[in-house]
Amino acid sequence: MTELAYDVVVIGAGPVGENVADRVVQGGLTAAIVERELVGGECSYWACMPTKALLRSGSALRAARQVPGAREAVTGDLDAAAVLARRDSIVANWRDDGQVSWLESAGIALHRGHGRLSAAKVVEVTDADGATTTLTARHAVVVATGSGSRMPDIPGLRAAAPWSSREAAAATSIPRRLAIIGGGVVATEMATAYAALGSSVTVLARDGVLPSVERFAAEQVTQSLREAGVSLHVDAEAVSVHRDDAGTVHVDTSQGERVEADEVLVAIGRTPNTQDIGLDTVGLTPGDWLTVDDTMRVVDGGDWLYAAGDINRRALLTHQGKYQARAVGDVIVARAKGEKVDDGRWGRHVATADERAVPQVVFTDPEIAAVGLTAAAAEAAGLRTRVVDYNLGAVAGATLHADDYQGQARMVVDEDRKVIVGVTFVGPDVAELIHAATVAIVGEVPLNRLWHAVPAYPTVSEVWLRLLEAYGR
Repeated sequence: MTELAYDVVVIGAGPVGENVADRVVQGGLTAAIVERELVGGECSYWACMPTKALLRSGSALRAARQVPGAREAVTGDLDAAAVLARRDSIVANWRDDGQVSWLESAGIALHRGHGRLSAAKVVEVTDADGATTTLTARHAVVVATGSGSRMPDIPGLRAAAPWSSREAAAATSIPRRLAIIGGGVVATEMATAYAALGSSVTVLARDGVLPSVERFAAEQVTQSLREAGVSLHVDAEAVSVHRDDAGTVHVDTSQGERVEADEVLVAIGRTPNTQDIGLDTVGLTPGDWLTVDDTMRVVDGGDWLYAAGDINRRALLTHQGKYQARAVGDVIVARAKGEKVDDGRWGRHVATADERAVPQVVFTDPEIAAVGLTAAAAEAAGLRTRVVDYNLGAVAGATLHADDYQGQARMVVDEDRKVIVGVTFVGPDVAELIHAATVAIVGEVPLNRLWHAVPAYPTVSEVWLRLLEAYGR
């Protein structure tokens, strides 16, 4: 057994863990990171990057078909093999050499293997050969092991070898028929991608399509999916699943229907990767989400244990996890050096944006880009609000962007403070609009000042002026 000591030990080398370790090292401490799979984690190989690669080709083709001149140049459908090959290239063919090289250049020690807590500030790493290395942290251990796909207890499901989001992202061929259980972001994005790639897609959306976004946005995506040939069964629940000897999957629904497919994707949520990381050795419960304070220190975990990213369930998005990671790395350094901790609202060592300023893009057709509170969430939070809607297709930039551009924008205003607390865009290519809204919400920019942020003409961003005009000066 090998024994080593570092100032900080991070379990999990996904984008969150990497950012924690990087901030720690930049702050003058030593850091080791433990990873049992690929350095770069879920986002790099089985989530954000490969799924968006699968979606991008279809998005580009649809965009070309919406503009005369380009439309006439399009002579065929997507080349599925080429799309998959580009996806493979983007994930470096599931090799992490480049990520490992970056760790080395950043001065971060990598230990490959399964990391488990064995005592306070102690992590045992078991490698593929069964050899064990004991890592002792002088100051902190950070859990950044992320989350995995939740698999429900539907009779026959596990025996049918279902896809999780990983298999959908890494598929080597396109199934002729794909059934999807779930109606959220993963479900709708993969329905969009696989329908464009030639699959006959059926979605069983028990809780509706994209239930957490503004209804007008979800309705546009629902209509678009149906126009793309996706069979949507809203309020339908899978009650049993069976794969027969010929390989066909049969999914029986609560509505008395039977769906037949070649593959079934389960996309109903996430579960924390804490089942086998030794939480019981420090008084915590394996399999639980880790509750943290605003500096990401684990509640009831002692003053040395932190959790960042999906694992703390504050905001299950890669960019929010990386945001948390920067705060975690910096606060660990501050506490190690006896420096003042800036843990007030919007302070350097907290993740205040997790509360009411989380941006997200759903890369369906059309895209949904949102940040902050929906109108319903703002009302539930007790805010006195005014909701302003505007037809995104009426903006000059949208007219140029595509023929018959269909979209909508919504601005939710806190009437007592005269600041924006929520924005939602739905329409082609709205993803790049959302950061301006994020800045306005985080900066709590008064509406009177926003009048002086003049959008360039003719761009789709002119919608900001139109929203302000609709609100009234």
